[in-house]
Amino acid sequence: MPTTLLAFLGACTLVAASPGPSTVLIIKQSLHSRRSGFLTVLGNETGVFIWGVVAAFGLTALLTASEMAYDVTRFVGAAVLIGFGIQALRQARRAKSAEPGAWEPTVRSGWASYRAGLLLNLANPKAAVFAMSFLPQFVPRGAPHLPAMLGLAALWAVYEVGYYGLYVWFVGRLRSVLSRAGVRRRLEQVSGGVLLLLGVRMALEG
Repeated sequence: MPTTLLAFLGACTLVAASPGPSTVLIIKQSLHSRRSGFLTVLGNETGVFIWGVVAAFGLTALLTASEMAYDVTRFVGAAVLIGFGIQALRQARRAKSAEPGAWEPTVRSGWASYRAGLLLNLANPKAAVFAMSFLPQFVPRGAPHLPAMLGLAALWAVYEVGYYGLYVWFVGRLRSVLSRAGVRRRLEQVSGGVLLLLGVRMALEG
């Protein structure tokens, strides 16, 4: 059991370290404030746990079995990514007009930050499919399947809160540099461009 748990946590680290839409959004939101970044993390990990619960009850198979359902979810996810990308590029344009002074963070509600993380995760059908294939590998032999899957899903989400929390902390430590309007504008441009490309790729994938 301890060996299985260590292997699971190691796999969770590799999953979290792989760059993706969630990582980009968390860093982007952390540029506004640590609170915004951390609430985005909580929203994202709520989505991770929900997909884990869905996989535990075997409902993810319904998504993969229906090409139409998967495509609808995929196009919704692509629209969400493109929307976040456009939003970032607009913020970059606003930041340009703030030079040469320091960039003033946009005031965001806690719910808006949490919702952004949750929406991005739930709109990604790949997250559902991955949870279905990932979690069962670490269910101990002889253990009740449903409780074990739910426990692993919860552990996965909690672990990633800590992992992505380090990103939020790191961005906060660099606030004096990142608050400069020129730096801020470049970061918004990069994050917006990446989110746009990820959205277009998701829409075009079969």
